[in-house]
Amino acid sequence: MTTNRSSAPLRSLQLTAPGAQPTRWALVLHGILGSGTNLRTFARRLALALPDWGFVLPDLRGHGDSPSGEPPHTVAACAQDTLALTEALGITPRAILGHSFGGKVALAFAQLAEAEGAPLDRVWVLDAPPGRPDQSLAVSSEVAQVVFALRGLPARFERREELVTLLTAQGFSASLAQWMTTNLRSTGAGLTWRFDLDVIEALLHDYAATDAWTYLDDPRRHARVDVVRAERSERWSEAELARFAAAPSSLRLHLLPDAGHWVHVDNPDGLLAMIQREGLDGSR
Repeated sequence: MTTNRSSAPLRSLQLTAPGAQPTRWALVLHGILGSGTNLRTFARRLALALPDWGFVLPDLRGHGDSPSGEPPHTVAACAQDTLALTEALGITPRAILGHSFGGKVALAFAQLAEAEGAPLDRVWVLDAPPGRPDQSLAVSSEVAQVVFALRGLPARFERREELVTLLTAQGFSASLAQWMTTNLRSTGAGLTWRFDLDVIEALLHDYAATDAWTYLDDPRRHARVDVVRAERSERWSEAELARFAAAPSSLRLHLLPDAGHWVHVDNPDGLLAMIQREGLDGSR
């Protein structure tokens, strides 16, 4: 299937251990309003710990340096874009890791890869509940509030500090406001956004409407799936957690202590140790 893929390949980073010649490849997908560079530090640690693996970090459609692609802008379209990227790079990934929004894209990619006859062995989903969130939670989530706030901000800034001042004045944390400045690029007309806000808003709505349990519950699923729940995350409902209790052994839920939603920032050592212990292939 090739529908809804970007007209141009996604931009991406490739990371390997120094001097290594990886025999297997894994994809690492960022969350909404992010880019591949958000996970670069953690992916570099993975490459050093697992030198037979290479890691590809795309900018998803409408994010970073990637094109916006053609509508509709959906989780499934992001999976199609990512498949097109692997084809352009000439690799067949064996594993995929996705954080937040990227977690559902990772599951959609795994389902697509199986349909295309190149199934993954392993999927790691980082603090992304697979089901549809409660509507009130989806509307009140921090990222939804940020997107709403961005609609009222200027399209250009002279200095990054201007954005920090505007966001903190609306009640957002200084750390989030500083992180948002990484989404600014310098142009001849000042600092402008690196993302397409219309695309991001559409993706956010589709993320809330997407239920990845249809793939997780499929008895024909090939990939083993490991889902990481951050100890301090507020994204998990009791109903969602209850579904994991009855899940088959090919689907596991792990609790990462001392971490909020930004698992790779809050507890990178614990996350790295977990992935090293459990593995990236399908044998454990």
